[in-house]
Order: sequence, then structure tokens, then C-alpha cells
Amino acid sequence: MRILKEAFFPELPNYYRGKVRENYDLPDGSRIIISTDRLSAFDRILACIPYKGQVLTQTARYWFEQTADICPNHVIAYPDPAIVIGKRLTILPVEVVVRGYLAGTTGTSILTLYKKGQRTMYGMTLPDGMRDNQKLPQAIITPTSKEFDGGHDAPLTPAEIIDNGLLTPDQWQQLSQYALALFARGQQKAAERGLILVDTKYEFGTDEAGNILLADEIHTPDSSRYWIAETYEQAFAQGTRPASFDKDFVRSWVAERCDPYKDDIPEIPQDLVEATSKVYIQAYEAITGLTFQADDSGETPFDRVKANLFSYLDRR
Repeated sequence: MRILKEAFFPELPNYYRGKVRENYDLPDGSRIIISTDRLSAFDRILACIPYKGQVLTQTARYWFEQTADICPNHVIAYPDPAIVIGKRLTILPVEVVVRGYLAGTTGTSILTLYKKGQRTMYGMTLPDGMRDNQKLPQAIITPTSKEFDGGHDAPLTPAEIIDNGLLTPDQWQQLSQYALALFARGQQKAAERGLILVDTKYEFGTDEAGNILLADEIHTPDSSRYWIAETYEQAFAQGTRPASFDKDFVRSWVAERCDPYKDDIPEIPQDLVEATSKVYIQAYEAITGLTFQADDSGETPFDRVKANLFSYLDRR
């Protein structure tokens, strides 16, 4: 199948390999970000999912364009469906998660903490008697520390963010306003598409002038949770989870067969890979209302990416 496993070009400077993205910092202050098809979980690469990188890049592009009037972003150009050229930013050390529902599975999610008996978290208090997947009275921000060294994120309150010098009061106020406005726009557009934007993660950075810009990605299937709106009421009444874009076939398959943090990963069946690819494409089309344009040229994804990238660089 057509996959982009890596995109390393030794002739480009300042290479950094992330879990799923290849990055190059250019002398002019811009950054090349190439989204590969690598699927990361359990702190390792499990497989490559055809078109995953393109879906993430193109979904983020849709949302960056839909929200440019709310918050400035890092985007400069898109020379390829899997590449964004962005402004190089100093990433702020706070990861901003906005939530509209009592949901989630991670250790820092409000549902996990709520089930452990906590009612006061992230500087706010939730009432007793709430149920799984219940809509919150209003969207809330649940910030966590952004661990650049691979450590685990930790919940933060606004007071802790400011007292520990992670952000200035003005930065936190601006960032909060941006995050809530972006989420409101996301929920509005999702509702028009028959979807519920449940929660999402934002990453912000500052440019040389100190301006706050939205970085990384926005409202993608990897950074966000979406539910199918028409399934919500019945599912909530029955105490079940609403229908969603379940991309965890591979993750669940691996977890059932080994200790994914210690053991060798067994070979992933091709049907699981193909099913996951279809879900990513379905998510893109449902979220954006656009038809996914798969590359049907004779080039390999690597050759296409290289040709488009270097053509762009030569024109600058």
C-alpha cells in the first residue's frame, strides 16, 4: 500500500524526528513539518496507516482556515498534502485541553478524576451526581504541563500556571480567550456536520515579537474527540458511549496480545491497517464536508513529498 513511513532529507538543516512528524528548521525562521503515516501508541511506532499524514494535515488546514479570524496561526504554506510550512515558534509550556463533556480515558481527563472522587480539579469544582459523557454547563479549560522531555503531563490550575512562571497573567488570559473561542467555533461547525466536538487539545507558541499563535494542529481526529450527534441522546440515556470515529483498532489489537511497553510488537494484520485508514478518511470527510483526494499518481508518497517540497523551496 502507499505509505509515507519517513521523510528524511539529509540536504536540509536542523532535522528533528517526532513520533509521527519530520521537522526541519530553516535559517529564515520557518519550519518544515511533514506528517508521515506512522501510528504511535505506547511510546512506540505500531504501524503505518495509508493517508494518515495527509488526513491530519488537510484536516488541520481546513480548521486553520475556518478559525483565522479568531486566532493567528503558524501557517505559511502547504507545498504538499502532507506538508505545512510554519513559522518557528517558542512553544508555551502549557498544553490546553478544552472540554465540553464529562468524558475521557487518560489519567488527566475530568471523567477519570471525577470517578476517583475528585470534584475540585483544574481550579474549578464540579457538582456531585454527574454521569459519564454528560454535557458540561459550559466548556472548560483543563490545562496540563507540557513535558518536552517525554515525561507525563500533570494537571495545572490557572494559579499554578502563573505562580510557577509558566505563563504571565496576560498570556494566560489571551490563551484562554483564544482556546474557548476556537472550541466554540469548532463545536458550531461540527454541529453543522452532524457531529459533536467533545474535547480537543491546543498548542500555542510565541513569535519573536511575543505574539501568541496557534501551532501544531487543530481539531484533527488525533487531537480531538468527536461523537456522531444523532447517537448521543440514546447512548447517554442508556449509559453507553456515543458512536465515534474509532481509530483504535490497531492499539486494541496490540494491547490484547502483548505488553506493548515491553514486548516485541507482533505484525499487524493488513485488514486492521486498511480499516484504520478508512476511518481516518471517513473522519476527514465527515468533519470538513470535503471529498478526500487520494494521490493516484505513479509516484511513491516519498518521491511526491520530496518533489513538491524542493520545488517550493526553489521558488522562494
